[in-house]
Amino acid sequence: MIDPPVQHFEAPDGTSLAYREIGDGRPLVLLHGFISTAELNWLRWGTAQAIAERGHRVVLPDLRAHGDSEAPRDPASYPPDVLADDAFALLEHLGLDDYDLGGYSLGGRTVIRLLVRGASPRRAVVAGMGLDGVLDVERSNAKFSRVFENLGTFERKSPEWLIEAFLRQNGGDPEAMILALRSSVPTSVDELSRIVTPTLVVVGEDDVEHTSADELAEVLPHGRFATVTGNHLSAGTKPDLAQVIGDFLDEPDPV
Repeated sequence: MIDPPVQHFEAPDGTSLAYREIGDGRPLVLLHGFISTAELNWLRWGTAQAIAERGHRVVLPDLRAHGDSEAPRDPASYPPDVLADDAFALLEHLGLDDYDLGGYSLGGRTVIRLLVRGASPRRAVVAGMGLDGVLDVERSNAKFSRVFENLGTFERKSPEWLIEAFLRQNGGDPEAMILALRSSVPTSVDELSRIVTPTLVVVGEDDVEHTSADELAEVLPHGRFATVTGNHLSAGTKPDLAQVIGDFLDEPDPV
């Protein structure tokens, strides 16, 4: 696994946020999922490297409260849509105005927020996220809130136990992470219908978001739906995710 150096930039509120870069060429900013990190979501399984080898400069931030980014516990550090605010700050920090954008799960939801707030990448990728998780963030987040509020009480191998195991494996701060998650803002169908960016919606064929992701692609004016092998957790470990993303990004623009 390639291990690029950690770099930092400062968010508008002064929080120190981390990112890594791999490859050269057209910039692609990839946002990881909840409880995950740039390293775990994109680097460990070779996804970022495979995309970089196709001629892309892949930028991999750690979301606020995740990975090597700061994880303040003050609720004031997590105003609504702060993850999108942070992503805009990264684009400004790097001086990117011609780029592609992608994200997995919570990162995919954040990509949607960036698009409805005016981000204009050439192409966008929303992975591991469906329409339900975009329209009703509180319902989507509820299972995580239940886990974080009852750590250590779940039956072994249950879905809640697996979420907790993932949290412990990654060594994150539950108090800060749940604040980051709760900063999510819903996006309406009307807002989605105004997104002009060509967008790939891709999920694992066994992902519980599968049906809803298909619906998200249908709502987006220039949406496209695709599946890869695996479920919500395992799809990110499979080489076909990088293949599908890379193929989409490398398509020529319509004349």
